Amino acid sequence: MQYDPVKKTVGRIFSGPAAMRKLFYFSLDMLLLRAWHVRKALKSLAHKYPGEANILDAGSGFGQYTWRMSRMNRLWKIKAVDIDPEHIESTREFFRKTGLAGRVSCEKLDLTELKESEMFDFILSVDVMEHIERDELVFRNFFRALKPGGSLLISTPSDMGGSDVHGEGETSFIEEHVRNGYGTGDITRKLEGAGFRKIRTAYTYGKPGSISWLLSMKYPIRMLNTSKLFILILPIYYMLTFPVAVVLNFLDLFLTHKTGTGLLVSAIR
Repeated sequence: MQYDPVKKTVGRIFSGPAAMRKLFYFSLDMLLLRAWHVRKALKSLAHKYPGEANILDAGSGFGQYTWRMSRMNRLWKIKAVDIDPEHIESTREFFRKTGLAGRVSCEKLDLTELKESEMFDFILSVDVMEHIERDELVFRNFFRALKPGGSLLISTPSDMGGSDVHGEGETSFIEEHVRNGYGTGDITRKLEGAGFRKIRTAYTYGKPGSISWLLSMKYPIRMLNTSKLFILILPIYYMLTFPVAVVLNFLDLFLTHKTGTGLLVSAIR
């Protein structure tokens, strides 16, 4: 089952006027539980960088986190990079339309080829590392690109079913993943090997979040993979399921999870 083509199709629908793109970002913020957890973590990190800061959105996708960070502090300069040229072009055009191109730059980049040295105060990487085979090289690139004392924040699936793989022999719901997820010990070891310190991991997508993900993401994508005509009934579907998903997201955000299908990882250079 292909997740990325469906995601791109939805992105193209909302890639026109800036107001339409903002509505798309708002919808993602409300619908995707990872956005709730990342938003909470970004608010905490914002206190560390009240003035000027250089930020890298490493694997920016549609640009929703770049947009969020651009509004958190007018002194921040953000570089959004992604391997997908279509994402980069649409994100660049959006920030041109919103008048923020002076503070936000967009560049096509494979993170294995990130070359900057001591350039960034903070690096954000959301749902990216599970797509990269040479992850340890990327972690070393992140370490080199950060200034001393700089922060890294990663959101990624865990190995507890984060790619919807719960047993040996199962295949991922999201076929674009090169690994089914990270264990806390695995990602900690790799980040330490790259030189990072003060590494903290927390599970996301506990029981409430996992149910929310089924309702808000997996079932709709399954329907769209069956037939694109299902896009016509999605508004009705979300009218029924969205209130339930929001309640479940609130629960997941404020509860502590002993396990979960997602990981939120922070580290210091």
